[in-house]
Amino acid sequence: MPEPSLSRVVQLTPPGRGAIASLLVEGPDAAELVESGFVAAGGRPLVSYPLGRIVFGRFSVECHPGEDVVACRRSEHSIELHCHGGQAAVGRVREWLARRGARVVAWHDWVAGQHADPIARAARLALADARTERTAAILLDQYHGALGRAAEAVCDSLTAGNAPTAAEQLRDLLARAELGRHLVRPWRVILAGAPNVGKSSLINTLVGYPRAIVHAAAGTTRDLVSATTAIEGWPIELSDTAGLRHSEHAVERAAIERAQRELASADLVLLVFDASRPWSQADRTLWESQPGAIVVYNKCDLPRPPDPPDAPGLLTSALTGEGVERLARAIARRLVPDPPPLGAAVPFADDQRAVLDDALAAISRGDSPAALAALAGLARLVE
Repeated sequence: MPEPSLSRVVQLTPPGRGAIASLLVEGPDAAELVESGFVAAGGRPLVSYPLGRIVFGRFSVECHPGEDVVACRRSEHSIELHCHGGQAAVGRVREWLARRGARVVAWHDWVAGQHADPIARAARLALADARTERTAAILLDQYHGALGRAAEAVCDSLTAGNAPTAAEQLRDLLARAELGRHLVRPWRVILAGAPNVGKSSLINTLVGYPRAIVHAAAGTTRDLVSATTAIEGWPIELSDTAGLRHSEHAVERAAIERAQRELASADLVLLVFDASRPWSQADRTLWESQPGAIVVYNKCDLPRPPDPPDAPGLLTSALTGEGVERLARAIARRLVPDPPPLGAAVPFADDQRAVLDDALAAISRGDSPAALAALAGLARLVE
C-alpha cells in the first residue's frame, strides 16, 4: 500500500449532472500523484508544461480503459483535473488518487481552510447555494468586505465615544438581516383561498410552466404543491394549499389543517378570491384572519358581480395573464421593500445577526466595551 501522501484532493464541482466535474489536487507531491495516472496526449510529462497551460490527456484507472481528462497546473503544488460530468468519471479519478495516499477533503472543509476571516469564509460557502445573480452579487459584496467594513465602522464609533451613532449603525445593519437570511433560502409565499378560485393556475402563470395540477373539480389540491422561481431577482417558493373550507372528509380535513399550519409559517400570504363570485361571509372571515396578506381577485376575465368585495385587492387572470406582472411586482415590493444599494453591508448568517443583536443590547445598557467585544469576530476583516 502506498505511503500516505502530503497532498489532498478536493472535488470542486457539486455532485449530480453537469457538463464537467472538477478536482483539485494540491500539496508537495501533487504532480507526482497526478502523473501516476495521467498521460498527456502529447506524451510529455505534465510538469514539463508551463503553469496555466491546459493539457488534454487520459487518466488510466487500473483495468478501466481510462477517462478523458483536461489537466492544468495552477501552481507548483496545485493541479486541476476536469473530467466528464456526473459522478462516475470524477469518482474513479478521485478514488485512484486516494488509493495512492491522497487525503480526500470535502469542499466545505477545504473552503474553511482558505480564509482566516469568518465573514469571507461564510460568504464563499453561501455563494454555492445562491439561487439568483442578484443574491449572489450581494453575497460577493460581503465576501469582498462590505459587512466587515460596516462592523469596523461601528467599532470606530464606539471607540470615539459615540454610542448613539454606533447604535444607529447597528440598527441599519439589522434592518437588512431578514433579507440576508433569504439570500440562500427562498422566501415562502403561500397561496390560500376557497377551492377552485384558481390558486394552482396562478402559480403556473407566475412560474411560467405547469408545475401545479389544474382541474375543474373543486378541491382537487389536497397536498402542498410548491414551485421555486425568481421575481425581480429574489428567490421565491410559491406553494398552493388545499382549498380552505369546512369538510367532513378526513383526508381533505387533514390537508386543510396542514394548509393552516403553512399559513402561520409563511413569509407572505396571497389570499386568492374568485372575482366572478359574490363576496361571502367566509371570504370576509378569511380576509380578517390574514391582515398582512396580499389580496388577489383571480378570474377577472369573467363577468363580475354588481356588488364590489369588502377588501381592496389586485385583479388577475391566470388564463389571460392580465394583472400577473403587477402581482409579481407587489410580491417583490412586499418581501424586499428597500433593496440594498450596490456594495451595502448585509448580514446573511444567523450567528452574524446574533452578534449584532448582542452588540446593540450592550450599547442600550451603556456597556460599550461589551459591544466592542461582541463585534470583534465581525470586525476582524480588513487589513
